Amino acid sequence: MMYADPPAPREKETDEVPPISSAGPLDIPQRAWEFNPDYQRLVVAWNTVLPQLETLKTALDKAYGLAKSPQTWDAPVGERYIQDIHEWRTRLAAYRHAVLTTISDEAADTPRWIPTSANAPHAFP
Repeated sequence: MMYADPPAPREKETDEVPPISSAGPLDIPQRAWEFNPDYQRLVVAWNTVLPQLETLKTALDKAYGLAKSPQTWDAPVGERYIQDIHEWRTRLAAYRHAVLTTISDEAADTPRWIPTSANAPHAFP
């Protein structure tokens, strides 16, 4: 069973700006925004775990391909190993889907930008 990867959390783009905080310059309070460190943590987690999962998948795919080759097994016992590797591949696909979905779901529920008081304009310092 193959799973499609859920949407990945997006890196902060170089020209990305925070949301507009007020309708005019005299509206109170004006807010400064920062890219949410919790969202950035999810971007890093995705970018860290995805290559590791790909490495595992590639290794199992290679082992499965070798196991299915008639040059590898000439005895009936080989079919058991092929079934075992197939089961590992299935479990890895389910695990990959669960991990990536968890990161993606948390990213969907985490704001990209959060208000901060740093560098916000103040009438009286």
